Amino acid sequence: MSEPRLEDISDYNTLKGSKKKVVWAVIVIGLLMGVLYMTVYNMYDSKEDTIKIEDPIKAVPMR
Repeated sequence: MSEPRLEDISDYNTLKGSKKKVVWAVIVIGLLMGVLYMTVYNMYDSKEDTIKIEDPIKAVPMR
């Protein structure tokens, strides 16, 4: 089986038909997954159970 050549690809310059729909579907699904992740992360991210750490060293002395 040989590698495809650019001359053999009929829609190299512009996507048409089902390939264009697949590209748009992947983009839309990726955006929806990102929105869903951010929504769930913000809903269930509990900030009240974090441990507060106080650093007694405010500045490192220069030698």
